[in-house]
Amino acid sequence: MTRGLIASGKDKADAGASVRRRSGRPSLSNEALLDRALDLFLEKGFDGTSIDAIVAAAGMAKRTVYARYGDKKRLFMAALSRAIDDWIVPIDSLRALEDDNLEQSLVRIGDALVANVLKPAGLRLLRLTNAESVRMPEISVENVRLGTEPTVAYLSELFARRLELAPRQALQAGQAFLNLIVAGPANSAAWGQELDMQQVEQQTRFGVRVFLHGLTAREAPGHARMRKLVSEATALLDEVRVGLEQAERPD
Repeated sequence: MTRGLIASGKDKADAGASVRRRSGRPSLSNEALLDRALDLFLEKGFDGTSIDAIVAAAGMAKRTVYARYGDKKRLFMAALSRAIDDWIVPIDSLRALEDDNLEQSLVRIGDALVANVLKPAGLRLLRLTNAESVRMPEISVENVRLGTEPTVAYLSELFARRLELAPRQALQAGQAFLNLIVAGPANSAAWGQELDMQQVEQQTRFGVRVFLHGLTAREAPGHARMRKLVSEATALLDEVRVGLEQAERPD
């Protein structure tokens, strides 16, 4: 009975060695912890991933994980933010694709953005954010903040610089470019459709031409003249209407 309550000298020595081994074990870096957690979230989803599973994969004490992030949701958001930040195409890389030919520059930029979103890691991340953002709207907010907004800002600056667009028009052009060139292939692939990359590249080239045509097309002289005549006729009718209303008023 006493033996069960009091450790022997050998037991104490073994326990001390165990404590020393635990205290001397190198702590997993925060980046590595987030990477392990993300792998599990991508594989099993938020509900299917437990803190115990993350702890086992990371080889880290549960109390350490809770001390760093508090709960599973905060850990999930941190892992997701890191993944989005690593996944997006750096703005400097996009800027390096520019040259004097705007159309060819936009084709290369479009190809880079589409290829990035269609990578296996990109598609898994896209599917995860789509699946979880309904109950966690902050996921979409974070995705836009880290991924969409910097890219739109760069494209807006590009269009303002190369096409001399006003700030509001440049912003709308940047958003339209992403929707026209990137959103289609991304959504199709996220829903499981197999894409032919040669066709995707052809679609990018066609989309860039359509985009630039709509952005730079000038109104035909005949159309401008017709709009002017309609405007003048409308103004004249307004004057007649006002005159008739005044004439019908009793003195």
